[in-house]
Amino acid sequence: MGLTLVIANKTYSSWSMRPWLLMRHFEIAFTEIVIPMDQASSKTAMLSHAPTGKCPALRDGDLAVWDSLAIIEYLAERHPEVPVWPRDRGARAVARSLAAEMHSAFLPLRRNCPMNMRRAPGALPLDPETRAAVAADVARIEAAWRDARQRFGAGGPFLFGGFSAADAMFAPVVNRFEIYDLAGAADTKAYMGTVKALPAWRDWQSGAEAEPWHLARIDAV
Repeated sequence: MGLTLVIANKTYSSWSMRPWLLMRHFEIAFTEIVIPMDQASSKTAMLSHAPTGKCPALRDGDLAVWDSLAIIEYLAERHPEVPVWPRDRGARAVARSLAAEMHSAFLPLRRNCPMNMRRAPGALPLDPETRAAVAADVARIEAAWRDARQRFGAGGPFLFGGFSAADAMFAPVVNRFEIYDLAGAADTKAYMGTVKALPAWRDWQSGAEAEPWHLARIDAV
């Protein structure tokens, strides 16, 4: 039995984007189910796939795996032939550390600058305190990307050379940096261009643009 990935709106769901992008890039076959957010039936539909009632969820037969990072780890174990994580032990340890940091940190950026694949670029009118907190997150992410590239990126244009789960975990940040005019450093913009050039990214973007659902409360920011 094949894999099924249950996701929310491609326009807004950063957590759904992460495993989807990784699976599409590495050509791990899956069936896609999209459950739009903020519909009357959304919670019930999501609960039929995972006990949290949230997306994403991965179904492998009777097994349900939820949470983006758990899904990525499951895929790494299920497909050891695919370099989901860097092969080098040191690089892999740092990649996992960065993925976990993305998973649990950067709350000002995530709360105030939500992913939106259909938003025209432009800065947000944030108050000074919030803007400073977001700027601190941006600075930390830029430094982390730069460090990974300098230490482990000699083999390719991604954080650890070739595309890995670390790049998938930070992919929604690429969108945030672009649409809210948050990135300034040349090496940051170069890395963003590398991610956006991925065929998997372009496929996700096309899917987002084709979605019929519209969440005014998110589009308004």
